[in-house]
Amino acid sequence: MIALVVLIVILLAIAFWIFSIYNGLVAMRQRVDQSFADIDVQLKQRRDLVPNLVETVKGYASHERGTLEEVVKARNAAMSAQGPAQTAAAEGQLTTALRSIFALSESYPDLKANANFQQLQGELADLENKLAAARRFFNNAVQEYNTAIARVPALWFAASLGFARKDFYDLGEQRAQAEEAPSVKF
Repeated sequence: MIALVVLIVILLAIAFWIFSIYNGLVAMRQRVDQSFADIDVQLKQRRDLVPNLVETVKGYASHERGTLEEVVKARNAAMSAQGPAQTAAAEGQLTTALRSIFALSESYPDLKANANFQQLQGELADLENKLAAARRFFNNAVQEYNTAIARVPALWFAASLGFARKDFYDLGEQRAQAEEAPSVKF
């Protein structure tokens, strides 16, 4: 009888231990999902600024149609991207396209002096800073989650409980450009 009670206590302790591992992993997975949603909010705000920026530039540099079309194309690709890897790649292309618009402003002093253009450029610079912080938070959450599922004892249960490794938000080739502080010139 005592052996049965000890066995039940041991099984309950093991079950409690597995439940606590599971709940910890769920909390970490939720933090990863929430932090990616934070990035998505910042990216949506940036994408919403793009049409205003294109219209402002159009008035001053209407014959730069190829550059403007490239920005719109990059924005559309970014809007349809799914998951961290695709989103990072598409947003990198959008960042490159936006940089070409800002380079255009150097050729058009009236555009560069336009208050609306300056405001949009300032808002984009602010969003880039917020995006950098959100990406760091997301990658930190992914690192903690991936480490947690790779550690013993969670390693023994994670895969069977549906926990899989998450990808970092990697900018790939656009990393150097994204790490540059955005410049706002007036």
